[in-house]
Amino acid sequence: MGRVEGKVAFITGAARGQGRSHAIRLAEEGADIIAVDLCADVDVVRAPLASPEDLAITVKEVEARGRRIVAVQADVRDTAALQQAFDRGRAELGHVDVVVANAGIGVFGSAWEFTEEQWQTTIDINLTGVWHTTKVAIPTLLEQGTGGSIVITGSVSALKGAQHSAPYSAAKHALVGLVRTLALELATARIRVNGVHPTSCNTPMIHNPAIYELFRPDLEHPTLEDCVESFARWNLWDEPWIEPVDVSNAVLWLASDESRYVTGIQLPIDLGNTL
Repeated sequence: MGRVEGKVAFITGAARGQGRSHAIRLAEEGADIIAVDLCADVDVVRAPLASPEDLAITVKEVEARGRRIVAVQADVRDTAALQQAFDRGRAELGHVDVVVANAGIGVFGSAWEFTEEQWQTTIDINLTGVWHTTKVAIPTLLEQGTGGSIVITGSVSALKGAQHSAPYSAAKHALVGLVRTLALELATARIRVNGVHPTSCNTPMIHNPAIYELFRPDLEHPTLEDCVESFARWNLWDEPWIEPVDVSNAVLWLASDESRYVTGIQLPIDLGNTL
């Protein structure tokens, strides 16, 4: 216990899924949390996204572990709103040591059939939104002069091609370049920047009709049970997906001083998917 004791983590996409898991896991190890989420649906995404009620659950879970949390609804596409959320959290919690740029969406289809809106919205959230997250936080990390850790959520689709997800995969590939560039630019300030790259993760992002149809195009209305074997075939081991905490444990390590000399890496949590 206490691996990030006294640290404050700024986490986007924190209302549910991996983001909530990261907030809880870091809180279990002593961190206070600034939790940000849009808490609204996005037109180009077929499945429902997180809600204000989801964010409230994250708050309760963190507080149940004895840690403080500032939760704000904000869109990573809106730099001003994101800056306000960050500044509010810093004002209430005193400082920020860890940044987890986790917010993202998925849209699916053939590369040439995506609409302009589907393409641009995915890039705006999954790539530009990550840049916004680092942009609002880095000046404070530099001003504090105590180093820090930035963890960016990529995907196995950042490390290899992925059919039927061109804007998602393109954005995630670009994050690899952002991680490496920021790691170089922030090295003298002892601010470490790393990427984590999950395979399919057991969250609402993969449990929806759009994903089921992607994995079982041979069926008219595939269910989760129809897709389990297809999910498992994507990985090296006979497991359909990882759990959010598997990613959170990697985020925790990268946020902690245990990884104090680790920067610029791309860490797969992927059941061998990228081999």
